Amino acid sequence: MCEQNATIMTTAELRRSGCSRTQLRAQQDAGILHRVRRGVYATRGLCVAVATAAAHGGVPACVTAARHLGLWVLDDDDDVHVWLRGDGHRHHPAGCGCVEHWDDVPSTDTFGVPSVSRVLRQILGCRGVEAFFVALESALRQGLLDRTGIEWLLRRTNRDGRAAIALARRDADSGLESLVRWRLREHRLRVRTQRRVHAVGTVDLLIGDRLIVETDGAGNHDGPSLRHKDLVRDANAAAWGYVTLRFDYALVVHDWDLVERAILAQVAAGHHLAPGHHLAPDRD
Repeated sequence: MCEQNATIMTTAELRRSGCSRTQLRAQQDAGILHRVRRGVYATRGLCVAVATAAAHGGVPACVTAARHLGLWVLDDDDDVHVWLRGDGHRHHPAGCGCVEHWDDVPSTDTFGVPSVSRVLRQILGCRGVEAFFVALESALRQGLLDRTGIEWLLRRTNRDGRAAIALARRDADSGLESLVRWRLREHRLRVRTQRRVHAVGTVDLLIGDRLIVETDGAGNHDGPSLRHKDLVRDANAAAWGYVTLRFDYALVVHDWDLVERAILAQVAAGHHLAPGHHLAPDRD
């Protein structure tokens, strides 16, 4: 995120504010302003995403804007996505590999980034419904998308987008949890996120009554002490009749077929059901 009050100004705007050419050079020398491209300057504290997009002639869009806003993004692509807003002009630096977005509407936040609802719509059109869903749940979790934004999306999205909005909740703690729940939806299983389990604590996902699925992001599970903590949780879960499956980012994102087979094998064996329940798919 940019520092508070960090912004971009054109030479004309600086002149109107009373900044002379000599003062402009002095502020550049002092590091107060830096030149983004010809005729465009950024104040100290402007983040890389906004400055890079400005160098291309626009503002951050799609997954670039989502990262800037702190949303979880299902995308390892480092390309800069730039919103030119239908009236922008390209300014491509040497070796540029940016992705352009030309959709209209001048709704922006303080730093020129599109509204959260527009960013989500750009992700749906550019990166597909899975990426849209995980970013949507991230926005809901953080309180960045209100009812007005959801209604805006519902009016301007397709059938896949509306299905994702209908499934979305505010309780997913990570994009991996959202992704697992989205990909399991066709199996009509009862999948709950961030559930409290006796003697274990809060688990990422609980399928049915007793199948725990943990999605391990590297930051919270790396290292011997954290690994030991996970093993203790899994042992406590087993002692109370739960089955735990644990998957990391690479498995969920890049080897979903294996993850899905592992989950469905436990479901087929009835390990998601409480003792005494008949073996049948668990439905919402």
